[in-house]
Amino acid sequence: MPKLRNSAVEALRDVIRDGAVVAVGGFGLSGNPSDLIEALRDSEARDLTIVSNNMGVDGRGLGILLENRQVAKVLASYVGENKLFASQYLDGTLEVEFVPQGTLAERLRAGGAGIAGFYTRTGVGTPVAEGKPHADFDGQTYVLERGIRADVALVHAYWADAEGNLLYRHTARNFNPVVATSGRVTIAEAEEVLGTGFLDPDAVVTPGVYVQRLVAARPRAKEIEQRTVRPRPAA
Repeated sequence: MPKLRNSAVEALRDVIRDGAVVAVGGFGLSGNPSDLIEALRDSEARDLTIVSNNMGVDGRGLGILLENRQVAKVLASYVGENKLFASQYLDGTLEVEFVPQGTLAERLRAGGAGIAGFYTRTGVGTPVAEGKPHADFDGQTYVLERGIRADVALVHAYWADAEGNLLYRHTARNFNPVVATSGRVTIAEAEEVLGTGFLDPDAVVTPGVYVQRLVAARPRAKEIEQRTVRPRPAA
């Protein structure tokens, strides 16, 4: 069956269920698979576990899933831009597992590579390591972290071909490549999908073997969480 679907809603149909673990690419609002996130909201799937670097901001990115009360648990490394996230966590309706950023990336990469777990020094002696197995290597203590295998992975790419080979653009690359490999079913949206031919094999970041479904992303303005620029110098 061809991988290309007509819409994000169609791409998600029959693969999303209540209680699913969903890994989502992006960092802040950069590289978010916005069409797929909106389709996930519209699916009305409940009790989702979301694995992502962060949960967007209020009303944007993954924040729209929190508004719709679809998320039961979050694995993330940063959540400081979302007031609704904080309120749902504090009132006990949202379970949160904080994961150091590099550890989160490696857990996703490990899951995609078929690695059940790995040892790292990051987090040793902190609440992050509580209840996890420890071991000593070369005189240093390490903590065991489990690989993450998601039921569904959602990613955003800049270029794609019909076989699902993906190429990312600038900082939107962020978590998308490791998220793409972590999914049992990976769905990609791309800003440009080649009508014929294939991406240059030497440029491909995510091989199409990892991607089961593909959709052309709708044109939209690139959102920025906090725009910080230097003052323009006087002429």
